Amino acid sequence: MAGRSVVVGVGHYLPERIVPNSEFEKTLDTSDEWIRTRSGIERRHFAADGETTSDLATKAAEAALADAGLTADDIDAIILATSTADLTFPSAATMVQARLGMTKGFAFDVQAVCAGFVFALSNANALILSGQAKRVLVIGAETFSRIMDWSDRSTCVLFGDGAGALILELQEGEGTAQDRGILATDLNSDGRYKDLLYVDGGVSTQSTGHLRMQGNQVFRHAVEKLAKTAETALSAVGLSNSDVDWIVPHQANIRIIQGTAKKMGLPMENVVVTVQDHGNTSAASIPLALSVGKERGQIKQRDLIVTEAIGGGLAWGSVVLRW
Repeated sequence: MAGRSVVVGVGHYLPERIVPNSEFEKTLDTSDEWIRTRSGIERRHFAADGETTSDLATKAAEAALADAGLTADDIDAIILATSTADLTFPSAATMVQARLGMTKGFAFDVQAVCAGFVFALSNANALILSGQAKRVLVIGAETFSRIMDWSDRSTCVLFGDGAGALILELQEGEGTAQDRGILATDLNSDGRYKDLLYVDGGVSTQSTGHLRMQGNQVFRHAVEKLAKTAETALSAVGLSNSDVDWIVPHQANIRIIQGTAKKMGLPMENVVVTVQDHGNTSAASIPLALSVGKERGQIKQRDLIVTEAIGGGLAWGSVVLRW
């Protein structure tokens, strides 16, 4: 027998305001067709004035708890992946902890930009397998609309706000690749590529800053690194690409998603795609896609799922799990 971190609940939240591509035509030299053909994005959600990352995260967490039939008292830890926390400190995770009425356990943020949720899942799995927690609430939440340069048409049309959450619970498995739960993780980073995707400000530099990206360079790294990390994680448990029921990728760009699926030899019918409705929600995109995929009836119990993501750092990684 072997302990496994099994998904027992999932949920998401999107801000009410929906922004179609056409809205950018009023202020930028761009068009709905230009945005759609290059990114696959048709619309995205933006947080309301005064609506923060912890607000979105709390609502996604509540949805995941309801889906699992659990209360905040059943949770031992919260890990929140975000690059857009409400305050410099404390962590957004502790704010969610307070809002949920959870008075025991611990909560902290993880920052790996778009790869944040994969990093958070891997850490949650490690906490569970090491005996430090039995149930962990893992959240990805972002308000990237707050760090956009609205005059930069190459970036500001790509991002959106949202949150997704899932709950991992310690359950016994047989120790084989047929177990439910997280089967393997693979994490990577290479700080030499900082200039490809970053925000030109922060606490230590005394400014808020805006997101800056060399899109073509990010694309070039993304497809190769995403396919490789997925294959590395799968091979660690004796599985191959052909065993995968669903790729649930970071939703950055339809071309990256298509390129990665092609490199893995899997058809797009085996990929959960939400980028057209949400844009790039950074650390929120994978849990959002998992929740929407379950809601649509795509993801079913015992399906083998690979999630993979790459973001600023560069940081990238994957998680193989059986739903």
